[in-house]
Amino acid sequence: MAGTHTLTRTEARRIAVRAQLLDADRPADLLDTVRRLTLLQSDATDAVAPSADLVAWSRLGRSYRPEQLAAALRDGSLIELRGMIRPGEDIALYRAEMAQWPGEASGWRQANDDWVRVNDDFRQDILERLDNEGPLTSRELPDSCLVPWRSSGWNNSRNASMMLELLEQRGEVAVAGRRGRDRLWDLASRVYPDNDVVPLAEALRIRDQRRLRSLGIVRAKTAQTMIEPLDVGETGEPAVVEGVRGRWRVDPELLGQPFRGRVAVLSPLDRLVYDRKRMVDLFEFDYQLEMYKPAAQRRWGYYALPILYGDRLVGKVDATSHRGAGVLQVDAIHQDVPFSRALASAVRRELTDLARCLDLDIALPG
Repeated sequence: MAGTHTLTRTEARRIAVRAQLLDADRPADLLDTVRRLTLLQSDATDAVAPSADLVAWSRLGRSYRPEQLAAALRDGSLIELRGMIRPGEDIALYRAEMAQWPGEASGWRQANDDWVRVNDDFRQDILERLDNEGPLTSRELPDSCLVPWRSSGWNNSRNASMMLELLEQRGEVAVAGRRGRDRLWDLASRVYPDNDVVPLAEALRIRDQRRLRSLGIVRAKTAQTMIEPLDVGETGEPAVVEGVRGRWRVDPELLGQPFRGRVAVLSPLDRLVYDRKRMVDLFEFDYQLEMYKPAAQRRWGYYALPILYGDRLVGKVDATSHRGAGVLQVDAIHQDVPFSRALASAVRRELTDLARCLDLDIALPG
């Protein structure tokens, strides 16, 4: 195809690794890192550490401490939106979409909108309480729901939590911080910066551009996701990858760039591996997050951490943080390919640095 870049798998992998700031040239600043990555996923699972901390540490290394992320969330330079931690200034790229929620509603979107409308008194009660007393957790808010929330079971009758999440999508409330693991909610007008709202079409274009810059190379079409898309529309330039079926979009600024790799231990939710189909297509890596499997069926561990070596994913770490005992316990380092002595040593150094970041001692196998 005319104008289409032809890439080897190695070239495609290196583009993806460099885009995600996982090559040898480590970034130095947390906020700049999040701006480049566009987001950190805020996930409550902390078998080793919260995913956002793992992603930040894997880029910044020894200079990173979890307190830096907590401080950035307190001062508003980073803001949590729908479970994703984003630069505060980027909220301007979402305000137009919030104002038009639910957009071209159909299916579950229309059902959500209908539920909010039929429970408008409940909505007003929450907004009034936050106005008078916020920030508050969902448990501290009134449940005057007329029609209870219904789901497949997980969220049944979690009326206040579900209303807050939908009001967040509408731009009426926002996460103002946390009390332990509980989100603190407040009026969005008191949380979000007062920046000019970017018109929706332009905002979507900018978001696509930033997503491609952060991922480097993505499928031209991917499955739809609830919050953060995995594709980028027509942003970038078309590409094919040798030995892989289908069409891709690539960031042309990352083509033909030199590459120096390193060892990195990743979160299971790291954007390098989050799109499991892309992970398999480009990295040929066998991996699943096994926390929902019975223990006897796990191959690599409850919350196994993928190991990156240069442009290849080469293994997994089965580890658990025992905070009461003050220890990062590494039960196994699974090798997808035989590790050289230098690689094995580098992986152990990374894990030792991770333990130091978490203020834990480390117990390594063997």
